[in-house]
Amino acid sequence: MIELAALVFLIAGALLGFWVSDMRIKGQVDAAKSKAAQHLQKTADETAIKAKQIIADDKEDIMQYQKIADDEIESQKEENVTRENRLNQHEKYLEQMKNRLTKYTNDLNERSDEQAKVQDDIDDVMHQAEDIWQQRELTLQSISHIDKNYARHAVLNHTENALRREKDIEVKYNLSESKVAANKIANDLVIEAIQRGPRDEPRSHIERNIALPSSDIKSKLIGKDEQHVRLLQTLTGTDLIFDEDYPLLLHIVTHDPIRREIARTTIESLIISRHFTNSNIEYLVNTTTQKVNASLRETGETVVHSLHVGRVHPDLMKIIGKLKFRTSYGQNVLYHSIETAQLTGALAAELGLNTQLAKRAGLLHDIGKAIDHEVGGTHVELGVKLTEAFGENEVVVNSIASHHGDVEPTDPIAILVATADAISGARPGARSESIEEYVSRLRNLENIANQHKGVRDSYAIQAGREIRIIVNPEMLNDDNSKLLTKHVKDQIQDELTYPGKIKVTTIRELKAVQYVGKNKKRNHNTVKEA
Repeated sequence: MIELAALVFLIAGALLGFWVSDMRIKGQVDAAKSKAAQHLQKTADETAIKAKQIIADDKEDIMQYQKIADDEIESQKEENVTRENRLNQHEKYLEQMKNRLTKYTNDLNERSDEQAKVQDDIDDVMHQAEDIWQQRELTLQSISHIDKNYARHAVLNHTENALRREKDIEVKYNLSESKVAANKIANDLVIEAIQRGPRDEPRSHIERNIALPSSDIKSKLIGKDEQHVRLLQTLTGTDLIFDEDYPLLLHIVTHDPIRREIARTTIESLIISRHFTNSNIEYLVNTTTQKVNASLRETGETVVHSLHVGRVHPDLMKIIGKLKFRTSYGQNVLYHSIETAQLTGALAAELGLNTQLAKRAGLLHDIGKAIDHEVGGTHVELGVKLTEAFGENEVVVNSIASHHGDVEPTDPIAILVATADAISGARPGARSESIEEYVSRLRNLENIANQHKGVRDSYAIQAGREIRIIVNPEMLNDDNSKLLTKHVKDQIQDELTYPGKIKVTTIRELKAVQYVGKNKKRNHNTVKEA
């Protein structure tokens, strides 16, 4: 019974709980529906408000756009009116221009008609004049009994003879004036060129000695068993000798100035770095060699561009740069060449010649000195070969060949180059060699020649580059003269120190003179043999 009652209560509780749960769910559903309805109403209200706002904004934008469009239309209408007015004015202007041109055309036609009438009158007058001229000629011929062609030739011949006499008188006068004033004009030109062209340059790249800072540096430079010095001598091709009186003074001995420059620069770099090892010495020698070779091209380019001599072959510019390390009687050959080029250009400008070609010939006149210590031959011969190989102008080649008198100049520029070369070498302060040394060298050459039997006289010329020997033709024949020339050449080679080459020339001259008659008129029969 209890169990049944418990079951009944259990069922009743379950039903009551279900009913309460169902009522609660229904309440929640009703609340949710109410909330959803409120939300929908709120959303609808907001949407309506926003729609009204958008419509109002769109209406305002439309009104603004309408106003802008109306303004633009109004402005376009005004512009159209303005353009229409301009077109009307332009049409009026064209109409006026048309009327004016029509009037001008009518005026020109009238003037053309008048001009035609005047031309007709002129033609009639010309015909009348021709008839009168012919009648005049016939009258003159009948009166003078001379043909017209004969009279014309007579007048022309008379005029030609008169003009020829006047020309001869004028040419003779100008020639006389030129001869009288030639020396003064030449002196003025040379003075003007000297004032405009030359300038003293500092003597550089002729140093043959290096003063070491201390004995410690000297010992490191020499190295153990003199290995560093021997390596430097081998790599640079020079002889390094310390002075006996001044132990810290190092002499660089070589005939090649570029090798001397490489050795000098390498040793100075070693002294600065204080890193005396074989590997560093080899590295510095290689680096210095590259820098010196690069500087040769740069120097040549700078000189060529500064003188404005035109395009020069790159290899020839490198050879020009080598002149920077070459001296002649203490004068730097590169500065001497620049100075000669400036002088030649100034003289050529005064004479109305090709200035650029003149400066080019002056710059290259001593180019052979850049390689005369490497290749046999005089600097003149080497310069001619170099410039011919690089296709230089014939005037330049002839200027090089003739500037020491070896060949005859074929162009006025060649004469100017020789003149400028002499001015540059002879001006005060150009060369450091003393007069005593110069005269002594010339006397030594002449003394060697005068020692031989049969020599009548000898002359050292071209600053000691040539010696001319005059022999007695009665004592020496042709074969003996040739033998004498060889003996003098060998003796000079053995006894003297000289740069480049010395030319030995023997001249044998025979003169036969006899007199015939009381007036003793001379009859010269001269035979020259060299």
